[in-house]
Amino acid sequence: MSKNKAEKLKTRVSIGGQAVLEGVYMRGAKAEATAVRDADGVIRLETKRKNAARKNFFLRLPLIRGVVAFIDALFGGTKTLMRSAEVYGEGEPSKFEKWLAEKLKINVMTVVSVISVLLGLALAVVLFMFLPQLIRGGLESLFNIKFGIWAKNFIEGGVKLLIFVLYILSVSLLKDIRRTFMYHGAEHKTITCFERGLDLTVENAKKCPRVHDRCGTTFIVFVLFISIIVMACVEALLGQSVQGALRVLLKIALLPLVAGISYELLKLLSKTKSPLVLPLKAPGFLLQLLTTREPDNEMLEVAITSFKAVYEMDNDDAVAERKFALPEKRSEVLNKVKAKLKEHGIEEDAEADWIVSLTLKIKRDEVNTDNLVSVKNTEKIYALTDERITGRPLWYCVGDTDFYGYNIKLDERALIPRPETELLTENALKYIDETKTVLDLCTGSGAIAVVISKETGATVYASDISLDALKLAEENEKLNGAKIKFVLSDMFGTFDTEKFDVIVSNPPYIKSEDIKGLQREIRDFEPLSALDGGEDGLHFYRIIAKEAPKFLNEGGALFLECGAGQAEIIRDMLSSSGFSQVEIIKDYENIDRIIKAVL
Repeated sequence: MSKNKAEKLKTRVSIGGQAVLEGVYMRGAKAEATAVRDADGVIRLETKRKNAARKNFFLRLPLIRGVVAFIDALFGGTKTLMRSAEVYGEGEPSKFEKWLAEKLKINVMTVVSVISVLLGLALAVVLFMFLPQLIRGGLESLFNIKFGIWAKNFIEGGVKLLIFVLYILSVSLLKDIRRTFMYHGAEHKTITCFERGLDLTVENAKKCPRVHDRCGTTFIVFVLFISIIVMACVEALLGQSVQGALRVLLKIALLPLVAGISYELLKLLSKTKSPLVLPLKAPGFLLQLLTTREPDNEMLEVAITSFKAVYEMDNDDAVAERKFALPEKRSEVLNKVKAKLKEHGIEEDAEADWIVSLTLKIKRDEVNTDNLVSVKNTEKIYALTDERITGRPLWYCVGDTDFYGYNIKLDERALIPRPETELLTENALKYIDETKTVLDLCTGSGAIAVVISKETGATVYASDISLDALKLAEENEKLNGAKIKFVLSDMFGTFDTEKFDVIVSNPPYIKSEDIKGLQREIRDFEPLSALDGGEDGLHFYRIIAKEAPKFLNEGGALFLECGAGQAEIIRDMLSSSGFSQVEIIKDYENIDRIIKAVL
């Protein structure tokens, strides 16, 4: 960075801010931004331009602008704090919250913000007005003396300061407050880094002090001391007649004036680094050591993100506002997914259920609820939906599937296992134990071989004509900790003298002429070699019927999956090839699907 640029940057000190829940709010001359790190660790950003009221000439007059800033800190600051909390989206709205939103059109967070400010003001009146006055009166009674105007105001001021310090120390015991104080430190370090003309990086900001001239903590200290002087002057004019509750009301009435003067003093002192004014700044700096803590790198990253967003908007009117991406209800996300799928010709609601349930790792009957979905998961769901509407099969989009309780990785290298194939595997398992040697012919993803290996401990071979399919099957072997011997083979072509106790196969069985009529998800994405069963769909069954007896031990069994209307023809083939017992088993839809044949 050049010297001239550094000097220019040092003059730009109009950006300030505050810490919020897991984030930092920054405001500049024209815009404001809130950056929050959500529960998934992603920084979320919301920006907006300042409204016209804040540019009003009258509201920017000395003293008046201090009152405006004070009110904005109360209501605007609380609202920003509540807004940052929305980014988390933990839990679900109560029935009362739903009723307020639906029937009365009331924003719950707005109500909470107003109530929080009112309760905060009430607490402040009790702690910083009633209590100090009560303690001072107690001292007068205890020592049987009557303090003068200046003495009693300084005593009450000292009590206020003590209460404030004790309050800060007590709330800092809470984990969330400690983290907020760390974000407060990150805010100061970021602004100081900028004011020193350094590049806004985590490394540079980390080296900067965590106290700052324009901090709200210093403003509060000024309010405490200015209130002593203002109240003492007013009491000197009115006399000692103002007592009790009336005196508290007078303090409240004078608060705007006190805030205005304190604000002007804060701005004036922040313009100079002269050691002559250090005694005036020192109390505020000391208290900032309590209200700030050393931030970690991630917190500095959040503060820098917020600062840069404001700086960019202050210097470029064309930069658009941004809104937080907020958590959504599961039911709302589900309905959006359904609508988008139907818009692209995918009518099955089950697909939307799967997309939501698999992403969130929940049961399908739990997807249609008011539980909130984090932004990160919402983005994953919508991204998966966008991929699905291209026509790519859901399980390829997801990347895996559950097969007989095992996780099977999937992509276009192999056919997607269907429920019917699970039924094939289930029937084969009844015939297999650890003493058996098994061949999974046309293994594809290796799903059948993985299950047999894991469930029985048998010696398992898996063969396929596709080298890519075998590589996928090997990945699934490792993924599930199975033990399988892989063989690249066109049906039985590579085998010679091997003998097996069981052969299991789900060969291609769709007629060549029917391929074009399949759903695009199958036709355009699943491997043609795993679908095309020849002119009548029975090409590979003829090979199996002819060759399988050569590779089966005496009494060995053959388990096949077939297409609708093919079972009886295949049974006849097998019977003609020497299989003595041929049984047809129906699938879940009562269709002849599985053939068991014993040699």
